[in-house]
Amino acid sequence: MMLRALLLCLAMLAAAPLRAADLTALAHLDPAASRVADEGAGVAVDLAISKAVPYRAFLMNDPPRLVLDFSEVAFGVSRPAALDRSERVRALAWGPVRAGWSRLVAELDGPYRIDSAEERVGAGGEGEVRIRLVPEDASAFAAATAAGPPEVARWALPKPAVVDTPKRRQTGEAPLVVVIDPGHGGIDPGAEAGALQEADVILGFARELAELLRRSGMTVVMTREEDVFVPLETRISVARAARADVFLSLHADALAEGEATGATVFLLAEEASDGASARLAEWHDRADLLAGVDLSAQDDLVAQVMMDMARTETQPRADRLAAALAAAIREKGGRMHRHPIQQAAFSVLKSPDIPSILLEVGFLSSEADRKRLVDPVWRATMQEAILAALKTWAEADAAEAKLLRQ
Repeated sequence: MMLRALLLCLAMLAAAPLRAADLTALAHLDPAASRVADEGAGVAVDLAISKAVPYRAFLMNDPPRLVLDFSEVAFGVSRPAALDRSERVRALAWGPVRAGWSRLVAELDGPYRIDSAEERVGAGGEGEVRIRLVPEDASAFAAATAAGPPEVARWALPKPAVVDTPKRRQTGEAPLVVVIDPGHGGIDPGAEAGALQEADVILGFARELAELLRRSGMTVVMTREEDVFVPLETRISVARAARADVFLSLHADALAEGEATGATVFLLAEEASDGASARLAEWHDRADLLAGVDLSAQDDLVAQVMMDMARTETQPRADRLAAALAAAIREKGGRMHRHPIQQAAFSVLKSPDIPSILLEVGFLSSEADRKRLVDPVWRATMQEAILAALKTWAEADAAEAKLLRQ
């Protein structure tokens, strides 16, 4: 799915110099003394933190949003909504975005500019970050953000993978290499239902699954081992660096009640199976957008042709893996969605040479699924089904590979 370029304007201002010793301790946000509120015709952001730390503030487009990065700030257990008193802020999110850095993102209702940005340092070393946004003309906002992100804002993007030789298809002579991708994490908690957050539920499920697969003799690599944000492109790069035989992305998203319940297997396709599948794919990409990752791409006709050629072999293998998963889950007595195998343009599935699928193990929007997702017996049964499916698929896939080589 092609996305419009996400463009960035850097506006870093600091009110007072800080000693190096003041920058090493982890700072904590004080939600009670902080606010995001309408002020005049604009928006005021006041963040009280226990220790002054380096920060940066910038604006991004499509959708318009303010991004604040902090060195080592813990936001605590408070929800972002507790700070948001603004009618002009459509959504507020925060969390870790990379080692040593935290991020707050405020989606805005239109174009603004940073009128002022400062960090006030108290006598005890505490900090107060104060940002003031004022309305901006749409054309001026677009022009101001048209230069693209400067290098300093691109540390979340993956480094190009170094590939010595193309990985050959597995033939069963070596352990199957499975990359497990626990969806969401860090600044992107995913779906939420009461005290449950998708990022946490899925990470726990993925850890249990990884241990089961390893005990069966498979090699397992995780795209994240803890509650951190991992950009979609980096997840694919992890799979390529691991020379994966299979890429399995795990989720437990939310859709309208009654629209989604039971496990669902998703495959890559430009055209989604239905509206719900399309919305899920858009939301997954949107998490990267709101976290500040530039997913813009330049058309490269030669590269596109080469990837399409690779997918002519890879996609049928992914199709067979999806069918094996659906069959194994049913055989173990697991609940499946009424349309168990669907398609959508999930960016995380776009590796051209690795069979990739996305498995919604359940939906947090479904009360029945929520009960299953926290039931250790149900989780173990689902994990056993995934293991059985991988074994069945790998055996047939290896046999086909050997025939092709002859």
